[in-house]
Amino acid sequence: MNDNDMLTGRLAVVTGGSSGIGAAAVRQFAAAGADVIIGYHNNEEGAQKLLHCLPAGRHEVAKLALEDASSFKALAERIDARGGKVDILVNSAGFTCAIPHHDLDTLTDELFERILIANVRGPYSAIRALSRQLRASGEAVIINVSSISGFTASGSNVAYCASKAALDSISMSLGRALGPHIRVLSVSPGAVATDFVPGRDRAVLEAGAKSTPLKRVIEPDDVAAAILVCVTHLKASTGTTIVVDGGRHL
Repeated sequence: MNDNDMLTGRLAVVTGGSSGIGAAAVRQFAAAGADVIIGYHNNEEGAQKLLHCLPAGRHEVAKLALEDASSFKALAERIDARGGKVDILVNSAGFTCAIPHHDLDTLTDELFERILIANVRGPYSAIRALSRQLRASGEAVIINVSSISGFTASGSNVAYCASKAALDSISMSLGRALGPHIRVLSVSPGAVATDFVPGRDRAVLEAGAKSTPLKRVIEPDDVAAAILVCVTHLKASTGTTIVVDGGRHL
């Protein structure tokens, strides 16, 4: 089996799959032979464009709302109609905004809650809704896209850091609880060259990269490659975190 068919016959669900890290993961899964469901929230155009660029397969798009657990239940029903099992779930969707950590007034209770719902409850809702289909795989993998903010407490805002720490804890808890048939890992990048954090342009990323040991900007494909490796090669790993940050946390 070569790299172009090592995931043949597998079904992957990627939330936040229409752009950034999620889209890069979609492309790499499809290139490895998987069928992919591209989850999107508002960017249907991006999801459809990506869908039509993928190699042949049983790919589709699905509108998913992190705050609405019923959207994941509807996805579970769609998966039942196409065989009833999911082999890979990537929770890549999330939300943040740039707020200095000392600015407690701007990070309101309402915004704090919105970030926690998107970054913590949303991934949990996806896992919970698809748990039966994941178990049906017999060797499923859940990848939660986290951040080094979860253990450095340095990131776009205080709530975002807290949400990623919580997501890492969920990965540990469920790695213990769902084995041996489901593995759960966190993939934790540092600053990535996407538009996820408003106002963080390429110049900012390049300046920041100069202070890291590897002195390189982390691209979405770097993170997607780590996600792919978690599925294909790290078969003795669960409940742990794979860091992809060029050494930024050091």
